[in-house]
Amino acid sequence: MNDSKITQIGFLIFPGFPMACLTSIIEPLRAANEIADRAVFDWHVLSETGARIVSSARVVFEPDGSLADADGLDMLFVLGAPTSAFEDPHHGNGALRRLDRHGVILGAISGGVFPLVRAGVMEGHSCSVHWCYEAAFRTAFPDVRMTDDVITRDRRRYTVSGAASAFDLALQLIEDRLGPDLAHEVACWFQHPTMRGDGVRQRIPMSPGAGPDLPDLVAQAAALFADHIEDPISVAEVARIVDVTPRQVERAFKKATGQSPTHYYRGMRMKAARQLVLYSKQNMQSIAQAVGYTSPTPLVAHYHDAFGVSPQEDRKRINSFRVQGNVPLPPA
Repeated sequence: MNDSKITQIGFLIFPGFPMACLTSIIEPLRAANEIADRAVFDWHVLSETGARIVSSARVVFEPDGSLADADGLDMLFVLGAPTSAFEDPHHGNGALRRLDRHGVILGAISGGVFPLVRAGVMEGHSCSVHWCYEAAFRTAFPDVRMTDDVITRDRRRYTVSGAASAFDLALQLIEDRLGPDLAHEVACWFQHPTMRGDGVRQRIPMSPGAGPDLPDLVAQAAALFADHIEDPISVAEVARIVDVTPRQVERAFKKATGQSPTHYYRGMRMKAARQLVLYSKQNMQSIAQAVGYTSPTPLVAHYHDAFGVSPQEDRKRINSFRVQGNVPLPPA
């Protein structure tokens, strides 16, 4: 880009969008302007109609305009929840496709990737998906290439998995315009410990005491479990594939996670089930099958053991929040 040009960025917010994702990308851009002592980045907060929007934190935002006011942007990022959708899909989705035809870079942060994909502009592109949404995304969009990278920049599509990675993307945009030294200075201003770029995978938080990394044996077994959510695999089969005994797998899991491999695996399946309960409209039979159960009965029992509520109660609870415009999102 021309050094004298101001990069115009739009943020399209939906009800229940994660406020941290918006501030995490705007604040570094604001700091870059201040350090550079000139306006390099400018931003505009938009909603579908220009109406005010309530974030997931119940903070109200008054947009600068509507999606119809998005002309002149260089980039547009969508922020929302997995359930977010346009009130008028024909015009909303058409507006995003029109921006794409005019060369605007389109992107999404956290759950905003769902409405972005629904707009029909991600065909042939890869996108980052927060690990909390993987099962729901895979079910909703089986033909879209999903990555577990914190940032995916695929030609004119920029997607990031959450608030922390939105900050990292801002640093990349700053580096692209103003160089690595100024991007590093911005990171230092906010005491941001590392500048993560493309190709860095998300790290799922471990339980206290489990350590930052799993031993190789446990990591291999966990990867096999993750690949067999819908079609369960036994501990004995895992042991055979990784060429150890089932007893070795048992001991390794107990030492690394404090859980048996069976309990750990069930936890993975329950987390996937919860994504589908909270972020999809599938019925319990379909959800049960998606996480490897032939009927909902054992799913409901294991779900209650894991989360203290039934899937139906969990969905009812989350829907009561949505009615109030407050959709809980992962603490990305």
